[in-house]
Amino acid sequence: MELTLPPGRSDAQFQAALRAFEGVVGAEWVFDTDLDRTTYSDIYAVGPETAHPPSAAVAPASVEEVQAIVRLANQHRIPLWPISRGKNLGYGTAAPRLAGSVVLDLGRMRRILEVNPDLGYCVVEPGVSYFDLYEHIQANQIPLMLSVPGNAWGSVLGNALERGIGYTPMGNHTRQLCGMEVVMPDGDLVRTGMGAMDGNHAWHCFPYAFGPGLDQLFCQSNLGIVTKAGLWLMPEAETQLALSMQASEEDDIAWIVDTIAPLKRAGVISQNQFVSSWLGRLVLMGQRSDFYDGPGAIPEPRVRELLRQHDLGFWYVNIRLYGDDRITRAQADVIKEAFARHTRSTFVEEPWRKGDPFLAVDPSFGAPSAVPLAMGAWTGGRGAHLGFSPVVPPTSAHVMRQFRRSRQRIAEHDLDFYASFTIGDRHANNMNMLMFDRDDPAQIAKVRRAFDALIADAREAGYGEYRTHLDWMDPVARTFDYNDHAQMRLFERIKDALDPNGIVAPGKQGVWPAAYREHRA
Repeated sequence: MELTLPPGRSDAQFQAALRAFEGVVGAEWVFDTDLDRTTYSDIYAVGPETAHPPSAAVAPASVEEVQAIVRLANQHRIPLWPISRGKNLGYGTAAPRLAGSVVLDLGRMRRILEVNPDLGYCVVEPGVSYFDLYEHIQANQIPLMLSVPGNAWGSVLGNALERGIGYTPMGNHTRQLCGMEVVMPDGDLVRTGMGAMDGNHAWHCFPYAFGPGLDQLFCQSNLGIVTKAGLWLMPEAETQLALSMQASEEDDIAWIVDTIAPLKRAGVISQNQFVSSWLGRLVLMGQRSDFYDGPGAIPEPRVRELLRQHDLGFWYVNIRLYGDDRITRAQADVIKEAFARHTRSTFVEEPWRKGDPFLAVDPSFGAPSAVPLAMGAWTGGRGAHLGFSPVVPPTSAHVMRQFRRSRQRIAEHDLDFYASFTIGDRHANNMNMLMFDRDDPAQIAKVRRAFDALIADAREAGYGEYRTHLDWMDPVARTFDYNDHAQMRLFERIKDALDPNGIVAPGKQGVWPAAYREHRA
């Protein structure tokens, strides 16, 4: 990838900045070749990688080096795009929102600083992956378990900061954050929460402190660079019990949600409950051409054939219960009784006891896996995916309203339909996966048009996304429009006060500093 200079910088000014960065991290940790820039591009780009080109990357190994680079970036007016591991697949991976930014790669910061088995938390740096933390816990026989997302290749801390989702009782990853260390846009170092008191022993035990809480200020944010944080973990379950069931009709999602959501609020179901449509299972069985090789979306008659051939319902429910066997059995009885009011189908029960083989392909089990990434191969070619994920109240009325609208929009754009709902206490994330071949311009064009339509349609219905790809950060931000976008105006005032030079991640989540506001899409 050819060089795109940071906005307003000449080649001489840019090269001077790189030499200054080398003085901090060493020449071997500043990456500025065409191959380096390609390496930090968006491998799932919905179009050419050149839409969000980095100018270079720099990889510090310590918080002190991060501080030094941030101060130099201010001095040389070089925008930085911090990443933890750059595995944010479907959202931009390692690429920056602002073309020409220097990627600040925190992947070398891979220390697991603490795992407290008694109080159930860990303290990690941004480069620690789910596999790293899992292997550390297993090797040291620590009686704790992880909540993992579909892509455990990524960063534990990065996923929580981006409001990623897991499928255990600790599956709201952002909520598990407790106490951060943050490099501010001027290079100052702040510790949030109880950590604001030097030597405080409760830093990672109490998520608040004296005065305003700041942790959420740095989630999906460009107000600082988190260099370490505490996250709460779940005690290892001696037993687990999985209850799985399929529901045959697409409208069954209505009673499924109305059954699960009250059980979730009552504590009978403790996990973030994931309910996937049939395509979520088929993508793990092969590529699209193995099942249908025609143009456009798989026709409905062929869908019904596939469901019969592979013994699939339209929806798949997999409830996992954790803890004492006596308690999980009682919970299972309550759940089965509730489901029996709506269906004659019965649950398949799969018990697990500590010491049994691991079920790493199931994220709700707590073991990391990269198996769900197989969906990227669905279309063949350079397969990729893009997720449209509005948040809705977990009631049948809201779920069916959003489900029918997104299903219609996706059908209008002749794309395969893959939907899921992750049901929390009082919300549901409706993930619609759009899978495409990056070598097929026609598919890319359809996906882009479909995504635009989905954003507009959800806004019209009163639903908004919680997370999105680089290309749509500005359009999604614009949908949060109360009082002439009062929240965005507040974000901008805070950004300009803390980061007057606009150094840290300009444009992230649609928040543009004054220095680069002209680049807003």
